[in-house]
Amino acid sequence: MAAAALSLNNSTSTNSPTLNSHKPISKFTSLTKPTNVSFNFLTNTPPRLQHFRPRSSVSESSLSVPKEAEAETEADDVEDDPTQELSYLDEETDPESITEWELDFCSRPILDIRGKKIWELVVCDGSLSLQYTKYFPNNVINSITLKQAIVAICDDLGVPIPEKIRFFRSQMQTIITKACKELDIKPIPSKRCLSLLLWLEERYETVYTRHPGFQKGSKPLLALDNPFPMELPDNLFGDKWAFVQLPFSAVQEEVSSLESKFVFGASLDLDLLGVEVDDKTLIPGLAVASSRAKPLAAWMNGLEVCSIETDTARGSLILSVGISTRYIYANYKKNPVTTSEAEAWEAAKKACGGLHFLAIQEELDSEDCVGFWLLLDLPPPPV
Repeated sequence: MAAAALSLNNSTSTNSPTLNSHKPISKFTSLTKPTNVSFNFLTNTPPRLQHFRPRSSVSESSLSVPKEAEAETEADDVEDDPTQELSYLDEETDPESITEWELDFCSRPILDIRGKKIWELVVCDGSLSLQYTKYFPNNVINSITLKQAIVAICDDLGVPIPEKIRFFRSQMQTIITKACKELDIKPIPSKRCLSLLLWLEERYETVYTRHPGFQKGSKPLLALDNPFPMELPDNLFGDKWAFVQLPFSAVQEEVSSLESKFVFGASLDLDLLGVEVDDKTLIPGLAVASSRAKPLAAWMNGLEVCSIETDTARGSLILSVGISTRYIYANYKKNPVTTSEAEAWEAAKKACGGLHFLAIQEELDSEDCVGFWLLLDLPPPPV
């Protein structure tokens, strides 16, 4: 397995780190040929999105559909009507336990009778025990509308005002943040809205494309940012790093230790996300060693770590956090060997459907991790 001194993005440095030979450690193994993993997002595990019942049709006159389309829509079963809104709370879930939401407030590739794009509010919690959608005309998009909608969700479903709301569109940060703060909610800009992202992908296929006002080929009004990576802040520096991999069973053990050992990090509900992985499947990851591992892990814990990717053209690793923040996490000296290893790591991640991890340790041969983040690199939603 390879290890390297973690570069701190100093382009003027005369000592470029290289990938040095490193003795394999007990827990991690070096990369092997990727094994494809079966991903069946939100299809085989409850709660299935298809079973949610509509609340009512869109009431705003500006969102009405042409009469010809209305006749066709009425012939469909109500629960398959793409013009309907959803308001759902799992009856077996304690409403008081739902303290964190995932939220999207954006236009859809659907036109109303004025020829204007319809906007939609989509809300869920990480477990999909709560799901809510509501359409809006484009002339009422502001923090007041959003604040009123959040309160309405709580009133309709009997849930408390959430403590935190995650959202992934930087363009909506001002409106969402203002609405949240007026309700004493902590807004969290983050792409770790995986349940929401996958639900939007499903809604595009099952709802938006079937809507009478759907505009094929319409591009998202608020596309996700992918800015040029910045230099890494001083407090996030590590000492060494290595491309590694773990059997999925060992990954599950590390995730379980997040609560039992009070380790910094974040997990994913892979069952809910429909990720089917054999226990022996090797999951690629990045191990980072630091003499100040605990402070480093603590700082990382507040960043909403989203994904890690390789940039073989520049010989670097890119760390994505929050909504649109990208850091040059490490550099390595480009040569055929290091490029091949970086490509193999990225191929292994792709074969796992984007599943990978970040581990922070005191030493690369340590038995335990101080921080462990299970990550899923997903493509942006089609809306």
